[in-house]
Amino acid sequence: MNEGDQALPLVSVIVVNFRGADDTITCLRALAEELDYPKVELICVENGSGIAGEAERIRAAVPSVTVLESPDNLGFAGGCNLGARHATGTVLAFLNNDARPHPGWVRAAVAELRADPTVGAVASKVLDWDGTGTDFVDAGLTWFGMGYKRHAGSPLADVPAAEHEAAKDVLFGTGSAMFIRAGLFAELGGFDERFFMFYEDVDLGWRLNLRGWRFRYVPASLTYHRHHATMSTVDTEATGRETFLLERNALAALYKNLSDATLARVLPAALALAVRRSTARGEIDATQLDLGKGVAPVETGPVPVPRTALAGVLAIDQFVELLPSLAESRAAEQAARVRTDADLIPLLRKALEPAYPLPRYLAAHDILVEAFGIEEVFGQRRKILVLTGDAITERMAGPAIRAWNMAATLSGEHEVRLVTVNPVADPPPAPFSVSAARRRDLTEPVAWADIVILQGHVLEMAPELKARDSAKIVVCDLYDPMHLELLEQGKGVPDDRRAADLEGVTKVLVNQVERGDFFLCASERQRLFWLGHLTALGRLTPQLYDADPTTQSLLAVVPFGLGAEPPRRTGPGLRANVAGIAQTDHVIIWAGGVYSWFDPLTLVRAVDLLRERRGDVRLVFLGMKHPNPEVTEMDIGARTIRLADSLGLTGKHVFFNEQWVPYGERQNWLLDADCGVTTHYEHVETTFAFRTRVLDYLWAGLPIVTTDGDSFADLVRSERLGVVVPAEDATALADALERALYDEEFAAGCRERIAAVAQRFAWPNALAPLVEFCRNPRPAADRLPGAEPLAPSAPLRGTELVRRDLALVREYLADGGPKELARRVGGRVLKVARRRRG
Repeated sequence: MNEGDQALPLVSVIVVNFRGADDTITCLRALAEELDYPKVELICVENGSGIAGEAERIRAAVPSVTVLESPDNLGFAGGCNLGARHATGTVLAFLNNDARPHPGWVRAAVAELRADPTVGAVASKVLDWDGTGTDFVDAGLTWFGMGYKRHAGSPLADVPAAEHEAAKDVLFGTGSAMFIRAGLFAELGGFDERFFMFYEDVDLGWRLNLRGWRFRYVPASLTYHRHHATMSTVDTEATGRETFLLERNALAALYKNLSDATLARVLPAALALAVRRSTARGEIDATQLDLGKGVAPVETGPVPVPRTALAGVLAIDQFVELLPSLAESRAAEQAARVRTDADLIPLLRKALEPAYPLPRYLAAHDILVEAFGIEEVFGQRRKILVLTGDAITERMAGPAIRAWNMAATLSGEHEVRLVTVNPVADPPPAPFSVSAARRRDLTEPVAWADIVILQGHVLEMAPELKARDSAKIVVCDLYDPMHLELLEQGKGVPDDRRAADLEGVTKVLVNQVERGDFFLCASERQRLFWLGHLTALGRLTPQLYDADPTTQSLLAVVPFGLGAEPPRRTGPGLRANVAGIAQTDHVIIWAGGVYSWFDPLTLVRAVDLLRERRGDVRLVFLGMKHPNPEVTEMDIGARTIRLADSLGLTGKHVFFNEQWVPYGERQNWLLDADCGVTTHYEHVETTFAFRTRVLDYLWAGLPIVTTDGDSFADLVRSERLGVVVPAEDATALADALERALYDEEFAAGCRERIAAVAQRFAWPNALAPLVEFCRNPRPAADRLPGAEPLAPSAPLRGTELVRRDLALVREYLADGGPKELARRVGGRVLKVARRRRG
């Protein structure tokens, strides 16, 4: 074993012997002698074959195998479960006893499991014995619950290469050759032993996918299968036993795994179709009964019913018998699921295919699909709840605008509700539901949703979402680093209260980082900041990093966006609404609110300097009073007004619009301006801030003047969209404003470049990572049930332990001499004592 192989997980390969040990011995020898994998545990289950001495024959032929004897035939599911209970590997592999593994069978599967922590199981590629025909290269499922192996029995040459040569996600793998994480197998309760002979692998894969794991087809994990009929021709054609098991198990799989809404629509149709499938097989119909319509006496004698027809009816009867135990299983599966039926539709491949080419059956299939709306069910839209703490009104602030546009963009593909824990008053028309909810009212929308997207403090108001073992998929929008804002906002607050407030807000964000499945931030700077949070809290695990070194699957940049269409005037703007501004004046607009972390004071002083040489300069603050009543007014606004008053600027060169302009009318004010401005102080909040209303300047094509230090300053500088100035430099700011307002060539160049940059920030483009996640939502890799390391580190023993301790002694002596060594040793002794007492 080379050094790299030492970290490989132990794989327990389980082979079930049914009839005669010859094939089993051939299979086990190949596993023991030919595999290109160093850490394999072989387990053979002698599954009540009824042949004396079979276990001894297997042990003698393959000494390295552990043979477990069952006096009864437990079926494939029971035999595999018995083997799994005795396995010690962190990966379980199941292989038919009449299969021959390729030497790389195990290594390729383990590589996939190690590479991606969201892959819970691997489906091997299975060919016929000589490798020219296909047995398993893909999985499918009909809407009535029958799983099938797509392309099974086809010559390999007739199957498109893309169908069998590329890795892909599947609903299930064939039990004849598959791998699964041992912890996950235990979490799922193994194979369902009620599925004797058929669909136990379908049911396992279905449940695995519903819990958020992926079942991955890996063509490099290759096996060859020599088919031996598990039932004789007499069994299948004369007794109808296979038909009975197929029909019963399909109904059981449907009942266990479909959601309440889907099951209510599908189950009645599936039951009716099972009856028609049975009568079509048996070539019987109602004409075989004399219904007494003629003059002939009513026939009361027996009607011959073929076994294949009776098998389907008895399958329904047996399904009813199983319902009490299936109901318990269903309750467990529905409680544990994190993915919707809609999520799994791509894995069903062609769910609406009738599957059986029987004329009477095909006619009934089409009737039932239409009558019960089956096509509509299997195209059902996902349910997404967008939760915000900001007021949804005609005058919206940044968080509400962002939540609104998320809902608007996602509503094209999904059913969306936008819910705020603040007031809703006269919101714009929307193709989605908009409502307000108090804390106790959040239970219903949260329960309704498949995905919850939240921001701010909302998670604290929905305790059912906070638990890490909650199955609900949660997207946390971290575009607003609230704790950094609070450092500035709380400067005038007593230190003890300020510290308590900061601790509380930080805890709110920590709870989100610990709970979320997917995170959004507004810039690359923010992304580095939040990666630090995620790493410090243990969310950036080695397994996740190995699977995705970019970490884009956990944390994506979704900047604040702007309208995809350019602004169009719909009414009067600031020149008509603000007294004292003429059509020929040169107007600077401050498009957002006035908060403690901004620096409007330097801006007012710069306008005071500029008006000395440009008497027609005008500055308009678009909104001084925040539309959210819960946002505390900050004294910076009052200080700004006082400064403008003292300089004689108010109402002449500086104008304050008290109430925010309605969101749907803001373009009229922007289009009346000549440049946009944002100024701030130099501090940590600036470093990671994303000035959302600055995007309105891009949308309206306004040259931008901004203070250096944030991500927008980087954008303005690199794309030449305006002028970047140092913080708190009124002279440089006055010069920059003059250039943006009065240098027509410079301003025209800015506008031309802004038009190209603005498209990158259009809401559909900005939200692309969120849209993609919602198309295929999954829990974060470290929140998947049953997740555990494949190859946990073994504790140090013997010489390795002594070597480690000697190295520590040298380190302690070098750091502080004998006193430091004594202190460290004493600390370790106390820790050991506490552990023993605990």
